[in-house]
Amino acid sequence: MAAPLRVYGAAASGSVAVEAALELLGLPYELVDGATWASEAARERVSEANPLRQIPTLVLADGEVLTESAAILIHLADTHPAARLAPGIDEPGRARFLRWMLYVSSAIYALHWIKPDVGRVGAPASLRGAVVDAVHDRIAACWAAMDAQLRPGRYLLGDTLTVLDLYVTVVSRFGPWRPRFHAVAPALSPVVRRVDAEPALAAFWARRFPLGEDD
Repeated sequence: MAAPLRVYGAAASGSVAVEAALELLGLPYELVDGATWASEAARERVSEANPLRQIPTLVLADGEVLTESAAILIHLADTHPAARLAPGIDEPGRARFLRWMLYVSSAIYALHWIKPDVGRVGAPASLRGAVVDAVHDRIAACWAAMDAQLRPGRYLLGDTLTVLDLYVTVVSRFGPWRPRFHAVAPALSPVVRRVDAEPALAAFWARRFPLGEDD
């Protein structure tokens, strides 16, 4: 029998946060390789579900397609409330949770779309190095701004792990990479290290996004 959920994703990509949530929830899923930057075949596979050819893409049991990593993570948490991967709609931490989920998505993760093809923002290919450096500077500034406004407990929103912790843990490993993240976000840094070491995800991280020496 086919798994009720299908994830289009790739190792060391944004889909890893979604896959990690599914692992914690204990939900079976089919993983379809969607390293769209690596091959036309992967792009064609993803286009079956998402015409924009972007990952992560999640296909639900009823055929409904979800895109956008923050939306997928919020949906998974909200539809499995017993797992406590997000504050409930009527709970005090809900507004803060939504704020930072969308902040990571729009202010940080979205900037990585520019890097493979700087022509997307009207820059010539000859200036790619300078554009990528500027993108990384902006991302570092956004992490610093988030760090200045959050007062984490054991996790980002208190003492309970949420999908926000998974999201930040994965996205903080993209450029400008963890050493700079640790430097500009000293309050967030211990949390991502704790999630890196989460026993329930140890085998998963090793398989889908192994830690490097600088992480």
